[in-house]
Amino acid sequence: MHSYRIGDAAALLGVSADTVRRLVDGGKLTAERDELGRRIIPGPVLAAYARELHRAERESTGSSARNRLSGIVTDVILGDVSAQVEIQAGPFRVVAMVSRESAEELELEPGVPAVAVIKSTNVVVERS
Repeated sequence: MHSYRIGDAAALLGVSADTVRRLVDGGKLTAERDELGRRIIPGPVLAAYARELHRAERESTGSSARNRLSGIVTDVILGDVSAQVEIQAGPFRVVAMVSRESAEELELEPGVPAVAVIKSTNVVVERS
């Protein structure tokens, strides 16, 4: 079974290590101690918390797409027909090609909040 140190769990959840410590101290996450006395969170416990966190925050969007990354537009390059839109969603950079008409209609420009909605039949999963 894989386990995570507080800092690693925080990075995976997109929060600070202090937030994870408060979650553990508040009983929302279960932690154990490793052989050096450091607090560690079992992988299944962290996965269950992340799953419940996602369910609690998800609102009905009327869309079948489930992969939604909220972020901020950092760059828009307008072409004659298409536009390249870059979004920083937490630690993730998402680059999308959309029609120029869509980019203009949505008034996409650096600093605008946006959501990258991803619907794909081909997703590659790598183990880190």
